[in-house]
Amino acid sequence: MNFIQRTLFLFAFLPLLSLAQQKDKPVANWQNLDLVKDGVMGVSTERAYLELLKGKKGVPVVVAVIDGGVDTQHEDLKSVMWSNPSEVAGNNKDDDKNGFTDDIHGWNFIGSPQYSVQYDNLEVVRLIRKYREKYASVVNSTPLSPDERKEFNLYKQMVTDYMTKLENARMGYESTGILRKNVDSIASRIGKKQLTLDDFEQYKARNEIESKVLKVVKSELRKEHDYKKFKEDLDDAYKYYSSQVNYNLNIDFDPRDSVKDDYSNGAQYHYGNADVKGPDADHGTHVAGIIAADRHNNKGVKGVAENVQIMSVRTVPTGDERDKDVANAIRYAVDNGAKVINMSFGKSYSWDKHLVDSAVRYAASKDVLLVHAAGNDSKNTDIENNFPTRIFADSMDANFWGMNRKVSIVPGAGQRPMGSMGMPGSPRSNAAVKVEPDTLKFTKPKAENWIEVGASHWKNDDDLVASFSNYGRRSVDVFAPGVQINSTMPGSKYKENDGTSMAAPVVAGVAALIRSYYPSLTAVQVKDIIMKSVTKVDQKVKVKEDGSTKRVKFSDICISGGVVNAYNALQMAAGMQQRLSSK
Repeated sequence: MNFIQRTLFLFAFLPLLSLAQQKDKPVANWQNLDLVKDGVMGVSTERAYLELLKGKKGVPVVVAVIDGGVDTQHEDLKSVMWSNPSEVAGNNKDDDKNGFTDDIHGWNFIGSPQYSVQYDNLEVVRLIRKYREKYASVVNSTPLSPDERKEFNLYKQMVTDYMTKLENARMGYESTGILRKNVDSIASRIGKKQLTLDDFEQYKARNEIESKVLKVVKSELRKEHDYKKFKEDLDDAYKYYSSQVNYNLNIDFDPRDSVKDDYSNGAQYHYGNADVKGPDADHGTHVAGIIAADRHNNKGVKGVAENVQIMSVRTVPTGDERDKDVANAIRYAVDNGAKVINMSFGKSYSWDKHLVDSAVRYAASKDVLLVHAAGNDSKNTDIENNFPTRIFADSMDANFWGMNRKVSIVPGAGQRPMGSMGMPGSPRSNAAVKVEPDTLKFTKPKAENWIEVGASHWKNDDDLVASFSNYGRRSVDVFAPGVQINSTMPGSKYKENDGTSMAAPVVAGVAALIRSYYPSLTAVQVKDIIMKSVTKVDQKVKVKEDGSTKRVKFSDICISGGVVNAYNALQMAAGMQQRLSSK
């Protein structure tokens, strides 16, 4: 999403900006390297294999990837895919009698026997549809009961969020569309197969729009001299905004009927199909490769963990995942032997949190560790909701969390509104809105078998926290590499991606390593080891807070105060297992 936001920003306001500096590039496989030996803030996986695990044998560990699908035939993944030993492929029979026909490599909960869902709404859209008949015509002066008033306020908040997202999506769709069209036109006029920065430097703009477009292209190519990658990123940005406008934020679009389940029945478990790749497996395939890409085939990339079997549980569309599907995906993974579950997804609202909570408790009862991405909104999740979450809901709808938090205006702490860009005559405010955390939710029971992961950079300086990463002193456990992570893509391809979605599978891989070589340790013990063995961060780091960038202590943005370290974790696991076995 960084490129998407940057391109839109550049295109709209380029005359007011200076060109960016050369984009840094990390060394290959940086997420698995060591700070002392290699000079990057990786998790020391390679050092652990060389110094701690050489000559040792681990046991296989099943890691479930609850995501948008995995390319099971990828050259770097096909040897590490979980295969259901009791199921016969392609015979259209439920051989193991588990209720899922032909579930060889996992299951797809967002499909029917005839169809697999690709696009869905954001949860805020589904909730607006749920409440609008009751509240669309209500005004503030309408008599309501206290419970109705509370629900109405939530509805108003959701509508405001929705309209903001829709406005941004429409602007992004239009701007990236214009940019994309003109880039293609300029490239066609240049007439070369392999375009370079020099080609665009030599091109003479025919009008004002082309002049703006050239500045964007040259700005990006000065940072990274790869037109092909720039064009791929631009196409991805256009695709993203197109999906937002046409599907995710389209109030009239609802694909659920195609799944053929009883959506209102949260207890329904057996529906879907065996297509674990689905129509768009980019995200899930990338995640799977970070965890367990074949380390010994001399192809592509190296995953964090060996002795892993990847189970694909397709649950996440292009849009927000549904709580019923998430709950069932967790239960399926647990029932079929997963010991670690990676969940690189999240949303701001929840349809039925109690349903997911029940599945999380079920996973805890079966000693399964859940690893969840903290999100990519540059927000403090002590304040902002990000579902699913380890905190269990009570009788209160979890969407109400934080609605009564204290809000104050801090004089002199703010910035100019981004849209004005400090232009003469534009409104200016030096104040910022300060929102206090909702401490009440942290008094509720929580899952101990859950790790929340933020994303970190390879440089051990004040930019260590990825600019997009969510954080939280009480809500995020650890940070892990999540910037320019090279991993698997469908069709035996590879690509660098950013996100807490990339950081979570790094941690899932470390957890799988521990469970492979020290299988007697429980999920809660593995989490405890990961938390206590982090590389502590001494310097202050930059995060976005109250409308500005601030430098804070690392211990103020996550519980552990550090970045995950596989080497330290495995050393600690060895000591813990030895102590337990000697008792």
